[in-house]
Amino acid sequence: MAKTRGETAGAKTAAKNNHMKNFEERLERLEILGEQIRKTDIPLDEAIKAFEEGIKLARALELDLEKIESRIEILMNSAQAPADESPELELFDAEMSPR
Repeated sequence: MAKTRGETAGAKTAAKNNHMKNFEERLERLEILGEQIRKTDIPLDEAIKAFEEGIKLARALELDLEKIESRIEILMNSAQAPADESPELELFDAEMSPR
C-alpha cells in the first residue's frame, strides 16, 4: 500500500523527533557520566569506563552539532528561498546514528 504525502511527512517528522530525542538522551547521559567521574569514591576502573563512554558520546554529539551548524549556515545564507515556504530543517538524518 502506497503512503500518501501526509503519511510520508508524518513519518519524516516522527523520525526527526526520534533523532532529536536520541540526541537529548545522549547529552543527558554525558552529563550523568561527568557527575560520576567527579565523585571521589568511584573505583578507578569504573571511572575509566565512564570516561571512555563520555569521550565517545562527546565526539558523536560534536559531529551532530557541526552538521546542524552547517545546515543553519546554508539556510541563513540562502536568499533564494521563497518567503511563504517554511524551510525543512532536517537536523538529524537517518544515517546519523550514535557511535
